[in-house]
Amino acid sequence: MNRIRNALIGVTALVVLTAGGTLGYMRLEGYSFGEALFMAVTVLSTVGLQPRPLGPYGQALTVVLIFFGLGVVLYTVALVTQQVIEGEFRAVFGRRRMERVIDRMQGHIVVCGFGRMGRMVCRELAAKPVPFVVVERDEASAARAEADNYAVLLGDATEEDTLRRAGLLQASAVVTAVPSDAENVFITLTVRALCPERTVVARAETEAGAERLRQAGATRVVSAYAIGGHRMAQAILRPSVLDFVDLATHHRSLELQIEEIAVHRAGSKPLGESEVRDNLDVMVIAVRKAGGELRFNPSPDEPLAEGDRVLVVGEAAALKMLERKLA
Repeated sequence: MNRIRNALIGVTALVVLTAGGTLGYMRLEGYSFGEALFMAVTVLSTVGLQPRPLGPYGQALTVVLIFFGLGVVLYTVALVTQQVIEGEFRAVFGRRRMERVIDRMQGHIVVCGFGRMGRMVCRELAAKPVPFVVVERDEASAARAEADNYAVLLGDATEEDTLRRAGLLQASAVVTAVPSDAENVFITLTVRALCPERTVVARAETEAGAERLRQAGATRVVSAYAIGGHRMAQAILRPSVLDFVDLATHHRSLELQIEEIAVHRAGSKPLGESEVRDNLDVMVIAVRKAGGELRFNPSPDEPLAEGDRVLVVGEAAALKMLERKLA
């Protein structure tokens, strides 16, 4: 920022010298505006041309302009050139460094699009935290993602090469949140062709688009308008339930959270033996079995196997402890 400010100061000084020289030649030598401006520019640029001979006052003004102008011109040109060159180097090396970071990622999430919905998705993932890569083709949006310290790949998510560079083959899931249903369908089809087993959560703008996304193979389809309408209705019909859900699912809530925790080999035991309810003071809502079956209010004898997922409610610290126990 200091260099940019200094460059602006230099440019301002150059403009002031040019304006001052132009007015000086007009008053001292009787030049027209065009002749005076031409003379001031040629003196400051050290070209040395002049429309007609100068008098003593004009010569004195020329010496002053040369003395001050040469330094200002060289200083300003040097700063502007340095800023441009360093900016290019930072852009090139910054992209390469970011690509190396992405290449080392494993089990991350690829978020396609950094619009309004994409930003909300990234905010929630970062709060977890879960590693993710933003794929955005708009330079301004990509710059905003970089300003938030997210891993960003500048490119078109509808292209297979871009998804590969974002680490799709090593990713655990893909979120496609670009504004166009057609592009979301195309991204979903591309992901399915490259990684048939990959989880794909897709944004839909219309009901027809949602149906096309399901046909394309999206694991889940999210419609902002449908969700918004549902929440508005619940705010009237079930306000307390909505407040509870908002409190428990907000990433900044420290009092209460609803979490879905994966069961790994160490946690493969009956629910009662896992000490979930007794020692951790959390409430088990349901267990989703590895095969997809959802069992609500499971009994203590409910077996937990690797690949199951436990839906629990509790304080953030207790949920973190449970996640370690089931790891």
